[in-house]
Amino acid sequence: MATTSINSGAIKIVELVGISKKSFDDAAAQAVKKASESIKGITGVEIISQSAKVSNGKITQYRANVKLAFAVK
Repeated sequence: MATTSINSGAIKIVELVGISKKSFDDAAAQAVKKASESIKGITGVEIISQSAKVSNGKITQYRANVKLAFAVK
């Protein structure tokens, strides 16, 4: 996971599931976008897994399980 370099302190990791009707990429982007509303200074994202909801033989929802990193202040 890409994070900013810090000399001391700590980086916190949170795990989220992003959801989209468009794509796995958009699901990951949605997770970052929503988290950015309450978490400041996100420095990295790691996509852990991807899954999808299927209905009538078609993908109806994309899900991306991600870990986000940010410096603890």
